[in-house]
Amino acid sequence: MGRITKTMERITIRLPTQQIAMLEKFVEAGEYPTVSEAVRHAVRELIEKHSGRVQKDSEQISFEV
Repeated sequence: MGRITKTMERITIRLPTQQIAMLEKFVEAGEYPTVSEAVRHAVRELIEKHSGRVQKDSEQISFEV
């Protein structure tokens, strides 16, 4: 069975120093392997939480046009 490969793109974000420090503490505590993985996790949760509402809003806009 073939393996699915995820392609990733790089983005740059700016965060307050305190938030970066907390992300680094998560890594030090073993919660995440890297700061990048912690950020990816947060983005996945944000998308899951809001994707239904955003999709619904965009469908309403397309029907109104």
